[in-house]
Amino acid sequence: MGEQPTPSDLPDDGLRADLYPEVKAGGYTRRDGFVDFYQRVNALVDADSEVLDFGAGRGLWQFEPLAPYHRRLRAIHERVRRYVGVDVDPVVVDNPSLAEAHVIEPAGDIPFPDESFDVVIADYVLEHVAAEDAPKVAGEVLRVLKPGGWLAARTPNKWGMIGIGARAVPNELHTRFLERLQPGRKAEDVFPVRYSMNTRRDLARLFPWPNDVVVYAHASEPVYFGQSSKAAWRAAQLVDRLTPSPMLPTLMVFVRKAR
Repeated sequence: MGEQPTPSDLPDDGLRADLYPEVKAGGYTRRDGFVDFYQRVNALVDADSEVLDFGAGRGLWQFEPLAPYHRRLRAIHERVRRYVGVDVDPVVVDNPSLAEAHVIEPAGDIPFPDESFDVVIADYVLEHVAAEDAPKVAGEVLRVLKPGGWLAARTPNKWGMIGIGARAVPNELHTRFLERLQPGRKAEDVFPVRYSMNTRRDLARLFPWPNDVVVYAHASEPVYFGQSSKAAWRAAQLVDRLTPSPMLPTLMVFVRKAR
């Protein structure tokens, strides 16, 4: 459910260094959404934290040739007391980073008691939730969070370039379309998109006051273009520079449950 392009989907190192020269210093760019998101997630956890990976999938990041810094950031399970996961896809039971894994229905109960977790991570998951399921999903996330705990989510902006483009392609054609942009991406890592939790307004409605909702838009490297040409990447960079902030491609979502 939550599998997404990783930094390994960027062009080869020579092209990356040409497009983003700063990548030579540490292996990541100033536009790296993976780094932006997981640095902030790491700031929310400590050695005593209990963390739920909502939409954990098969743990795609563990099998990709990530740069060492990306891998250290993502290996949250090595730095917290408890790291468990749920997903609608049975492959979650084979995710090696999870101490415990459960398969759930799309709008099913999260099989943990109330107030179990300090942080719930949902990385490229919210866009797959259907409109009729969104209230239940939000309610379950809030239920299992401890008071003062955080939902940390990264998801496409419904009104961003990725969101508009994805909604323009019928779900049944997504696999074929992404095969062209990202050769070698497995069909099992492509999921239907719904975009019912992908605007600031929807998030404020689903996680109402007194919960604290923090959302900001972000323009990462255009990883959805996969190993495409340098010209395509430069065109995407230009579009991002000209795009107003509310329409940037990605939303970084942080919801703090009311105490």
